[in-house]
Amino acid sequence: MIKFEPIITETTIANAQKNWFTFRALPLENKNSLKEKIEKTFKVDVLAVKTMVMKGKNKRSLKSRKIIKQGDWKKVLVRLKDGQKIDLFELGGK
Repeated sequence: MIKFEPIITETTIANAQKNWFTFRALPLENKNSLKEKIEKTFKVDVLAVKTMVMKGKNKRSLKSRKIIKQGDWKKVLVRLKDGQKIDLFELGGK
């Protein structure tokens, strides 16, 4: 099972105008499986996939004062064919 979710920020919406869409995925997923899953889920044609492993941050618990490390995750940038869009990234943009 491939789990991924869109990342919605001002920067990612600006990139969506340029046909680059950003997702968050599990760090063990590879580019080919992510490409197939995105094409199947959103019914679009993917031209390119870029991935980056983002290291988890250290958070401190206030009560027990222990440091808790959040898990690593993978940022996935997907370029679609011209004219195709993913509706999740359209939040009143141009």
